Amino acid sequence: MYQQVQRNKAGYSERINDPAFAQYLKNNNRWSIIFSLILAVCAVVGFGIYGETSSDMDNPEALLIGLAIGLLFIAIAIFQIAGRKRSKTWDGVVVDKMSEKKQRKKNYGEKEEYYWEEYMVFSVLIRSEDGKVHSLKVEDDDTVYNYFQIGDQVRHHKGLNSYEKFDKSKDDIIFCNACATLHDIQEEYCLRCGCPLLK
Repeated sequence: MYQQVQRNKAGYSERINDPAFAQYLKNNNRWSIIFSLILAVCAVVGFGIYGETSSDMDNPEALLIGLAIGLLFIAIAIFQIAGRKRSKTWDGVVVDKMSEKKQRKKNYGEKEEYYWEEYMVFSVLIRSEDGKVHSLKVEDDDTVYNYFQIGDQVRHHKGLNSYEKFDKSKDDIIFCNACATLHDIQEEYCLRCGCPLLK
């Protein structure tokens, strides 16, 4: 009975203040740096070896290219971390939903042959308090598209790339606001990242 009452309650969850979310963001930032450093080292070492073994390019030219690519990986990670830290919590409303069939070239074979692949793009448009429209786009999966309805009030939480619905009383599913893993509405914690589900 208690779970049912909690499920039918509309409102933004106070569980966003759980320390698990702060830890999730901290871990995310740490892994972004670690992964970028690994890619940077691979780029420098790879181009260094290429410069020593290839007749097309010599060191230090190859080594400098690898270093530039490595620094680019690190810069991207720093930019992502800074973006998460600059982001703010804001409220918005779903103003539109669209589904569109598209085509793209897919190469195959050794003779640069290609075929046209059809795919669907499902979009949910959210207008924030400042009037800016944010778009959620997913290819070939209408789960998010069906989860949100036009007129839904939503909240974007600082540092997280997700949206919490104000009224989840009619929902049977819920997305983790940290890692976006899909769960049954009756579950309390995300099985993937351990953060509490905001309901």
